[in-house]
Amino acid sequence: MGLSQEKLERLIARSTDIVVATDRHGNVAYYNDGASRILGYTPDEILGVYVERLYPNLDEAKRVMRAMRNSGHGGKGIVETFQTEFLSKTGERIPVAISGTILYDERGEEDGTIGFAKDLREILRKDQLATLGEVAIGLSHEINNPLAVIVNQLELLEREVVSLAGERDCSVECERLDAIRREVGRITGILERLGHMVEREDYATIEYMGPARMIDLRERREMKRDPRLAGRRILVVDDDLGVCRSLEEILEAVGCSVETASDGAEALARVGSTRFDLVLSDVVMPKMDGYELYTALRKLRPELPVLMMTAFHYDRDHVIKRSRMEGLEGVIFKKPVDPARLCEVIAEMVSRRSGAPAARG
Repeated sequence: MGLSQEKLERLIARSTDIVVATDRHGNVAYYNDGASRILGYTPDEILGVYVERLYPNLDEAKRVMRAMRNSGHGGKGIVETFQTEFLSKTGERIPVAISGTILYDERGEEDGTIGFAKDLREILRKDQLATLGEVAIGLSHEINNPLAVIVNQLELLEREVVSLAGERDCSVECERLDAIRREVGRITGILERLGHMVEREDYATIEYMGPARMIDLRERREMKRDPRLAGRRILVVDDDLGVCRSLEEILEAVGCSVETASDGAEALARVGSTRFDLVLSDVVMPKMDGYELYTALRKLRPELPVLMMTAFHYDRDHVIKRSRMEGLEGVIFKKPVDPARLCEVIAEMVSRRSGAPAARG
């Protein structure tokens, strides 16, 4: 059964690709459904309009016409899979591959053009993912090996610091080593997330500077909200800004309202002006350590639960021991903090104290 002209026209009209024809003056004479869907213009908006409207600029439109008139892209008067860009109604530059030809009248004079354009966005995205995969494999190999050496050397260095310090206080130096260990963990996590993106063939971008964008490698914490923590106001006290931010993200993800303080003095000022359900404090801090903060909080708000966290499994200054003698109930070690364990301990502590409702500002 032959394909009638009417059926052929219907097929072209419904093609998922862009099909555009122009008259001898360069005005759009035909514009199919695929073009409407991809570019956003309706036929009424584009028919009779100079074809430059579909390109980012006039120079690009002329470049395509020059390619049609020479023989370097499939033969004189035609182009095959010629890469260019169309400009959508919303201003998006859409990469396309055009296969088209110049139309001639019975006298052999140019009478217009017709072109079929393939949207290349999905194809280019897959190419980018393939490249990303190669980069991810290379990064994992070249970065994870030295990271393992750094972690091993940190362990040896921490032992030496503790051994050589004798009776001197080495807690600050060990905090610094632990900060390095946490940052190494962050780098490892970023590499893992990059690898997962490649496996899923999926990645997102975020704004960087101006029109520039970058791959979004931020950690996504999938944590269920705990009804025991809903609306609970938590004060996080730590002189390490990175620790404060990460704990804030963890606790807000389960429904808490979180404020942070960088030292004990700032924490006391916050507690004096705001009602909290629990204070989560570091042990080793400048100006005022965890014990000093705890004893001050007992005088200021004796009913307020306090949970201490430390990077170490020893307590050289007996901060935790002295605090427990004064009534401290909760201690959780961080290297780094296990989010699930942290949230469970906080939920248990506020639940024990609370026949009272969550604190309000």
